[in-house]
Amino acid sequence: MTSTPANAPVVPSFDAPESTGRKLAIICSKGNLDMAYPGLILANAAVGEGIETHLFFTFWGFDIINKATMGDLQFSFVGNTAMHPPGHSGMGVHHMLGALPGATKAATKMMKKQIADLDVPEVPEFLEILTASGARMWACRMSADMNHLTEDDLYDGVEAIISASDFMELTEGAQLLFI
Repeated sequence: MTSTPANAPVVPSFDAPESTGRKLAIICSKGNLDMAYPGLILANAAVGEGIETHLFFTFWGFDIINKATMGDLQFSFVGNTAMHPPGHSGMGVHHMLGALPGATKAATKMMKKQIADLDVPEVPEFLEILTASGARMWACRMSADMNHLTEDDLYDGVEAIISASDFMELTEGAQLLFI
């Protein structure tokens, strides 16, 4: 039997057994472009490892699954004091520059290009991949009510609009990530 070093990277196999008995619940609470991808990427890795995966979209995370907004998520560095252009960690950008006209559009275009260069799908296609792979998606009842949204307004792969309590019941025993 060969051993794997403790610091070896974990690479999803995508030919994992149907289920490992593990559960992952990801709460997606932010709808900016840069905050949509962490949850989607982690969900994709989990599904690829045979982990039962649930995503719960709440508050601004609704933009990720709202048909009207999901294809046009934006990236803004306003308020991000650690902001630097992706790939340029030594060159800081003052967050107040984001208030200039066109700054969000330019930053979004740059980030989308970098994501595309890595062959990572855009958000709507990523949602399709996750749904086809078996990830389960849920929308928060309170957020839907606050935004006057119904299931018809949401990405078709969202199974239902449910309460936070219902989500807790569905994901009992799951590892929980809040993004």
